[in-house]
Amino acid sequence: MKRVLVIEDNADLAFGLRNNLEIEGYEVAVAQDGAAGQERALAWRPDLVILDLMLPGTDGFRVLRALREGGERMPVLILTARDAEADKVRGLKLGADDYVTKPFGVLELLARVEALLRRGRPAASTGSARFGDVELDEGTRTVRRRGAEVALSPKEFDLLRTLCARQGAVISRTDLMREVWGYQADILSRTVDTHIAELRRKLEEQPSSPKHILTVRKAGYRLQP
Repeated sequence: MKRVLVIEDNADLAFGLRNNLEIEGYEVAVAQDGAAGQERALAWRPDLVILDLMLPGTDGFRVLRALREGGERMPVLILTARDAEADKVRGLKLGADDYVTKPFGVLELLARVEALLRRGRPAASTGSARFGDVELDEGTRTVRRRGAEVALSPKEFDLLRTLCARQGAVISRTDLMREVWGYQADILSRTVDTHIAELRRKLEEQPSSPKHILTVRKAGYRLQP
């Protein structure tokens, strides 16, 4: 049974989420503040975390940062009342895998949860790929640039691996959403763009003028070896 941790201070919302997730067959735990949520995530080892941003004490951003800096790779779905683009982008940069803005439809949220759980624990392989001075190792899920390891979020790694697998062919945003995130959602195309920008920042010599992770206008992205 898959484990889902809900970190949400609104008791009514947390209760509703727990009921709906349990009906779908998940084992659910709830934490009502950031510190308790972070502690429970480390002790309980959930398969997915649903994380509110506006939490008492330690906010969701700090919880997310602590989990990722500690090497935790479980998928994180941000659940927030904030609809500002900057908050969503910040969450994705910190390593969130997806976000849902309140108010939301329960069926939509359950679909996102299912997709993240389906894609969240990719099987290890022994493949590798190279472009420029970057090397990707699928077996260890590591990326090195000029011999030094580069810290990527789980979805950044999956996105880079998907681009590498296309061997220079163009892949659309829609296909990236389906292959990396597990579902199609045109309204979340910004998710792909944000992750691409982060990969360029970490792996390109000049992120504003990339040589390898290229945009193909009106088509998508491709990787230039």
